[in-house]
Amino acid sequence: MTFASRLTRLPTAYDSDHAADTAAEVPWASGEVRDLLTGAGGTSPHLQSLIGKEAGWLQGALDDVDAALPSLFAELREGPVERRADDLRRAKRRVALLTGLCDLGGVWELEAVTQALSDFADLAVHLALQATVGHEIRRGKLPGQGEDDIADAGGIVALAMGKMGAGELNYSSDIDLICLFDETRFAPEDFHDARASFVRATRKMCGMLSDLTGEGYVFRTDLRLRPDPAVTPVCMAMEAAERYYESLGRTWERAAYIKARAAAGDIAAGERFLKTLTPFVWRRHLDFAAIRDAHEMRLRIRAQKGLGGPITLSGHDMKLGRGGIREIEFFTQTRQIIAGGRDPDLRVRGTVAGLAKLAEKGWVPEEVASDLTDAYRAHREVEHRVQMLRDAQTHDLPSSEDEMARLACLMGRDRDALEAELHQRLEMVHEVMEDFFAREGGGGRAPEEPEFGADTTQRWPTYPALRSARAVEIFDRLRPEILRRLSRAAKPDEALLAFDGFLAGLPAGVQLFSLFEANPQLIDLLIDIVSVSPDLGRYLSRNAGVFDAVIGGDFFDDWPGLPALVASLERTLAREGDYERRLDAARRWGKEWHFRAGVHLLRGLIGPEEAAAQYSDVAEATLTALWPVVVEEFAAKHGDPPGRGAAVMGMGSLGSRRLHARSDLDLIVIYDADGVEASEGRKPLSSRVYYARLTQALVTAITAPMAEGRLYEIDMRLRPSGNQGPVATSLTSFRDYQAREAWTWEHLALTRARCVAGAAEICAEVEAVRAEVLKTPRDRAAVLDEVATMRARIQAAKGKGAFWDPKIGRGRMQEIELVAQTGALLAGKDTRSVAGGLAAATGCGWLGPQDAEALEATHGALWALQIGTRLIHDGPVEPETLGDGGAAVVLRLTGAESLEALAGTLRSATERAAAAIDRALGQEAAA
Repeated sequence: MTFASRLTRLPTAYDSDHAADTAAEVPWASGEVRDLLTGAGGTSPHLQSLIGKEAGWLQGALDDVDAALPSLFAELREGPVERRADDLRRAKRRVALLTGLCDLGGVWELEAVTQALSDFADLAVHLALQATVGHEIRRGKLPGQGEDDIADAGGIVALAMGKMGAGELNYSSDIDLICLFDETRFAPEDFHDARASFVRATRKMCGMLSDLTGEGYVFRTDLRLRPDPAVTPVCMAMEAAERYYESLGRTWERAAYIKARAAAGDIAAGERFLKTLTPFVWRRHLDFAAIRDAHEMRLRIRAQKGLGGPITLSGHDMKLGRGGIREIEFFTQTRQIIAGGRDPDLRVRGTVAGLAKLAEKGWVPEEVASDLTDAYRAHREVEHRVQMLRDAQTHDLPSSEDEMARLACLMGRDRDALEAELHQRLEMVHEVMEDFFAREGGGGRAPEEPEFGADTTQRWPTYPALRSARAVEIFDRLRPEILRRLSRAAKPDEALLAFDGFLAGLPAGVQLFSLFEANPQLIDLLIDIVSVSPDLGRYLSRNAGVFDAVIGGDFFDDWPGLPALVASLERTLAREGDYERRLDAARRWGKEWHFRAGVHLLRGLIGPEEAAAQYSDVAEATLTALWPVVVEEFAAKHGDPPGRGAAVMGMGSLGSRRLHARSDLDLIVIYDADGVEASEGRKPLSSRVYYARLTQALVTAITAPMAEGRLYEIDMRLRPSGNQGPVATSLTSFRDYQAREAWTWEHLALTRARCVAGAAEICAEVEAVRAEVLKTPRDRAAVLDEVATMRARIQAAKGKGAFWDPKIGRGRMQEIELVAQTGALLAGKDTRSVAGGLAAATGCGWLGPQDAEALEATHGALWALQIGTRLIHDGPVEPETLGDGGAAVVLRLTGAESLEALAGTLRSATERAAAAIDRALGQEAAA
């Protein structure tokens, strides 16, 4: 397509004489191209000047507009260093002219215009750095660097910040740079010489770009975004900058680094530096405290610039004024900072791209994102035309009637319609911003506090969470609403004490209080949780980050299933740089999903069976994703696993997929060294020792108390030979042991075993061994005699059990599960569930159908009691310890009308179950 055919709009000439002068400069132009040029030159003195200077070049550029800038950039790269300053200025004129015309004529959309300006800025900075650093190298002032090092400017990088970093430069932008050098390229004794050389080169680079000469200037260059610019040199070592951000970095600097990009010089070193700043910019937890920082920054800008008051168009600042560009950028960046630590997809540099991602992920309503995107693009176009008029670094709308008329002509618009549209759009953006920062940043007057619980609340100022002035400020705004919601609870005093326990255990408050302020629905959830379970409230006070998951958008969606969970955790672990961070990341991930399952169970969104499966999915996904990470870390020191690898087998509740909120994990590790005697690594180990220590490494990875706590407790007593055997068993030994030496109880345990992680081939072979063992014909009388003996020993060791204990005692879960496992073993059936085992027992004629039905029903009721009470607390189950909230949850899960009715149901059901088991095992009923 020709340039003329791509024109979609045209400016109109404000001054006919200047339009005629422009036409005389371009006799080759005709039709709409001529109209574009005369409209631009007849309205903008700046563009008229550029057309006059570059008319000859422009004719060829418009013949192939998309190739014009690449060709110009190639010429710049090939130009001699001694002419670089002049060449860059000449190129700037041409870039400004071509982008201006493509913008005015609608040939390029806004993003193409700003990207072209940004691409030229990148190249200009890079070529200037090559010239000035090259000069230092040729003078021998940059230690250890030669001609070959000029290509990447000897180790210095210019980080593009702000609009340049995002590829959003405006028509007359300053460029904001942070210049750093890679100190690792230099010997320690050369550090000071290298830094002095880079400081000189940086200053000369700024002069090459900023100085106004007969050829003009390239870019006004600002280096003040670097750490503590009043006292630091214009070029710093990366290590010093990293220390600053880790210890002193502020919220506005975090926001600035959203758009930061390694633009010139040693790009690879710059990208490495930006990666090290990831934890500084992108916090692990949702960071709603950033809203207050951004709001305060807006207010400071307004105060400093005198931009308060109603919106009037005359002289209005399109960048910093109310409803302007900066407000849209603040809105976008603040939301990115809040959630970008959890979701890397939000870590995009551009404002339009950021709004699109925020809408896609549910952080901003799609309609709001669309409106702000349209406003941003329109604001930027107005800003460009204001700057095109006279090449002024301004963002202010004209103050005079004549200049506003000139702006309307440059936009090809009717002035009255343009002003009405501008005013409407500025007001719309302003309203969105005020609503956002008032609603989510805690604006407005706090409601009146109800008179309630004074004896308890007077302790609150002494708690650690309220030790900072900022935490107190936010909490004071929340406190009336929290107390009002507590006062509406069924038992207000009980709810208040539960919340008090949560608050007392909270180590810090700013982030969590900001989260509650921005998301008031979380207060209801917290009150629900602590009212039901003070124990769970204490857990939340130590792990408040799990609330982040509720805000993620899909917290109340359907359960994603095991494959999706594994993929999610694998992505999470892949984002972390070292082993310890991966283990902590696994803990954060696990707690959030564990919390989600618990909340869904607490609120009645799922039942006991679904909750069991969900808790099991979280545990299995954790083992599946974490095992290769543990292997990788262990192999780095001791070499790859010898032979074919290992399988991790889940036993007991994990194997049968019946975990609750407090379950530990029963594991066995089985390996196949395949004849390999030892590993090959820096510190090789014999195969037996290798797998034993690898197993210990897995246990440590899961159970070690770290910054984020621990994942699970691990029990390995179900391995062959129990505590007396090795922690890892070879496949051959496992097969032989199960065939020749295993006790009946160990075969019973196999009925619930399942491989949950490790090498697929080994998992398949272990499963084959298990299936073979289970299909082996049994002497029924001998098996039942052993099971009866086992039952008697358990009763002798553990006693009758407490009445409200769902697991231990006659006719309780442990006994019913023993019967189900026995049924599976006698029938040779490969089933891991209680229902399947009882059906197998009936199928082989050992258990009567009515007894099997009674046992299954009793087990279901007891499981509902167990999963409910384990969610609430970890102590003995007693009605008085449940509280009203806990009792309500237990009654809902068990379907009972009252605790008294539930007690009666449990008594009769367990008695029937015990009698059925007595009959099945030929035992006398116990007294």
